[in-house]
Amino acid sequence: MSTQATVEVPSSPTKLVTFHRMIPDARLPQRADRSAAGMLPTRAYRYCEPATTASGHGYYIFPAMDFSVRFDGYDVLWTWQGVNEWQPIPKSGHVQYPGFRDYFASVAPSECADYAPPLLGVLELPGYMQVWSGLVARTAPGWSLLVRSPVNFGRPGGFEPFEGIIETDRWFGPLFTNLRLLKTDVPIEFRQEHPMLQVQPIPRVAYQEATLNNYELVPELKQFTPEDWDDYYDTVVRPNAMVDRPRGLYAAAARKRRAAEMGGPIDT
Repeated sequence: MSTQATVEVPSSPTKLVTFHRMIPDARLPQRADRSAAGMLPTRAYRYCEPATTASGHGYYIFPAMDFSVRFDGYDVLWTWQGVNEWQPIPKSGHVQYPGFRDYFASVAPSECADYAPPLLGVLELPGYMQVWSGLVARTAPGWSLLVRSPVNFGRPGGFEPFEGIIETDRWFGPLFTNLRLLKTDVPIEFRQEHPMLQVQPIPRVAYQEATLNNYELVPELKQFTPEDWDDYYDTVVRPNAMVDRPRGLYAAAARKRRAAEMGGPIDT
């Protein structure tokens, strides 16, 4: 049985996402770019609407500072600009952004003053870490944030973030990621000029069990309906049968649909 749910997109003054910066020098988030900050090939950017839509969905999140880590297979060390030696991160422990603990204590209410979020933490499994962006995020009621690697970027050098969904409409805590270090005995760099994560707002209804269980399987080609074959013809056969097939048919149709839904001009 099909279920219907209404997804409400808040309008001003209620914002869909609000980012709070806690570390003063942390780089602010940035709207994700449909070209994946230039990483997409020109042909894909011009004609591959699925790739550009996915690339532009959400916001880039950057490291709170420039730093490097080194993993020897057991211990993790870190260093940052102005420090000439590697500092150990305690096993199953954490380290603070330099000077942040005192700054936080001077600003936070007394009951919160001793609970400054750590910048880096080492998890129990060797080579697994937690990295904080210096931010806290809040979403409108019913919306969550999907936290993932930047979409359509090359894999980051030496680490792989895990994906997660945070219900940021109720959980007002540090916006961090868990990641796995992929290299040993070499510096793994985190730089503020490169996105570390991409966060994408999604309605909570999208990942509820009732929603995900609302599907159907058609196991045999012979079970395609006439409507299925008509849609297949329009999507696959008709464009390929054209003598002079224009490029970007899907992109053009998607933009017209988006413009009609928004009541505005066609997005180019």
